[in-house]
Amino acid sequence: MSEPNPRFAPDAGALQAPLARLLRPLVRLFVRSGITFPALTDLLRELYVNVAEYDFALPGKDQTDSRVSLLTGIHRKEVRRLRGAGAPVSAVPAAVSRTSRIIARWVAAPEFTEADGRPKALPRAAEDGPSFESLVASVTRDLRPRAVLDEWLDRGLVTLDAEERIVLAEAAFVPSGGGTQQLYYFGRNLHDHIAASVANILEEKPRFLERAVHYDGLSPALARRLETRAREIAMDALQQANREAHAACETDPGGEARWNFGIYIYAEDAPRAQKEDAPRARGEAAPRPEPKA
Repeated sequence: MSEPNPRFAPDAGALQAPLARLLRPLVRLFVRSGITFPALTDLLRELYVNVAEYDFALPGKDQTDSRVSLLTGIHRKEVRRLRGAGAPVSAVPAAVSRTSRIIARWVAAPEFTEADGRPKALPRAAEDGPSFESLVASVTRDLRPRAVLDEWLDRGLVTLDAEERIVLAEAAFVPSGGGTQQLYYFGRNLHDHIAASVANILEEKPRFLERAVHYDGLSPALARRLETRAREIAMDALQQANREAHAACETDPGGEARWNFGIYIYAEDAPRAQKEDAPRARGEAAPRPEPKA
């Protein structure tokens, strides 16, 4: 992706209100989790220095402490101490990587799915045809299928049906609250969504699809019904995208690029102040503008 053109950066004052709204649920999480304001300040200071050092370096010139200090407003002495430390890295936990790869193959590969696209119920082993053992072995030879099965049964990712076949549970698509997997995807998916939005703001011709459809002033019952229907639509889209990506990867030579396709759904009983400030009338569709390709 090309470097954003600074001519398209919005005024700092115009960012205050959307930034406050964006950060509010994060601050709620911080307070609930015991991340104090001083601790967050330390993290932000490191990130400011790291971003200024690497993302705003001038071509052909070494980045200096003075320039990093000018860009960030952080004293040169602090800049000198923090430079080179590197930004916090969100490495993929091994358990997350192997679990996601096995599940992705289970819901995408034709031999492991039904005609309607649902993942098949698999026998533990089979001399001919798909099985849980062949599924795991098709992804990795470093793990014993029995060990994976025991772990997944314990975590509720799979269940056993009346015929002792292994059935993929809905929990496999929704990591448990606060667990290693959920926290990893929390950081990765929010990063990518925000990065796409920021790129669209900073670039002359926004390239990423980033839009939503929202209705205000609904009854709680209708909001719940729309949420349920949206889940069905979203899962169909995710599974279709996964099948096509999985098939394409079979012949792809590989490289350093990555791709992420995500969907979110949110509903709440909005406080009265938010309802009064809502720019849309009850029941009116309000899709966000889509950047033209």
